[in-house]
Amino acid sequence: MKNPDAIVIGAGIVGACAALSLTNAGFKVLIIDRGTVASGTTGAGEGNILVSDKDPGPELALALRSRDLWFEMQEDVGDSFELEAKGGVVVARSDDSQLMALARSQSEHGVVTEKLDSKRLHELEPYLHPELSSGVFYPQDAQCQPMLAAARIIQSVIARGGELVMRSKVLGFTIADDSIKSVKTSTGEYSAPIVINAAGTWAGEIASLAGSHLPVAPRRGFILVTEPAPQYIFHKVYDSDYVVNVASSDADLQTSTVVEGTRSGTILIGASRERVGFDSTMNYEIVRKLASQATSLFPILRDVQLLRVYRGFRPYAPDHLPLIGEDYKVKGLWHSAGHEGAGIGLAPGSAALITDTILGRPSFMDPAAFSPKRFAEVLL
Repeated sequence: MKNPDAIVIGAGIVGACAALSLTNAGFKVLIIDRGTVASGTTGAGEGNILVSDKDPGPELALALRSRDLWFEMQEDVGDSFELEAKGGVVVARSDDSQLMALARSQSEHGVVTEKLDSKRLHELEPYLHPELSSGVFYPQDAQCQPMLAAARIIQSVIARGGELVMRSKVLGFTIADDSIKSVKTSTGEYSAPIVINAAGTWAGEIASLAGSHLPVAPRRGFILVTEPAPQYIFHKVYDSDYVVNVASSDADLQTSTVVEGTRSGTILIGASRERVGFDSTMNYEIVRKLASQATSLFPILRDVQLLRVYRGFRPYAPDHLPLIGEDYKVKGLWHSAGHEGAGIGLAPGSAALITDTILGRPSFMDPAAFSPKRFAEVLL
């Protein structure tokens, strides 16, 4: 493409949503990816679109708007990525006081919650372990097939005049007067006044090529996939420890039970988190632990065969908030990265914030909490 208005680096869901938002605002967009569509974190994700795991604050506000934008986007590009408002059930294994306190707080900030006693819990999930007796239902939680979503969104961008260049590694930038001028890649040099860094776990490397700093690091996770089975799981179900693990900065291995079905009949089981760099070694101890935790929630899964295991890397930021906004050193370089495991859910809202800010128009929330400038002092 000659002279695009904007270049998006990254063809995962965050980059796809950024490209679509800019396209719908009238920009001619070029998407560049070092691999193929959804070949990074998006391709190793479960498709979670959650509000249930967010504490009140800026990330929850972003999640609530993003959740609605997902369904608006479905109307825009067509329903071909298994988007479903299935709802989430969070289970308390023992003491439910912390979970109930979180739910009360969330309900004061726009989250719909329903406290579940034992009877109601087992009405929603009849195959749960009979000794589990309390939880919270979150009807706003949703799910999609993330690889299909990224592909369909990018197809829409291309149909509206955009372009995708795959297997194109970013090698550097041309910067003049502290402003971005072009992106140098293994397939050529592309000029544009606006560049969106949506490179996932590689976003920090992209920033460094521009002489800036973005503290994004990989956090490895494993997901188990079962053979197609009868419908044993009716919502996204996880135990309340999941929220604690999401917010943890511990580099060591953490696991918590997350179980959900898909339209194809397979069941997805997670979730693990550990910071081990880009080490993709298979760890069967983690697989066994996740399987054991899942069957402790749903004993019937002991009779379901495991089909495969996959792992990927979530883009982790030190304060657990994504980095969304213009770079603090290079004008015209924008970042949408560091969403960790929430990137699929938060992608549409992140795209809207960037587009609104570029156009100088009011947005649905103040983006200041996500500004990359909060890490500028690291280099000072």
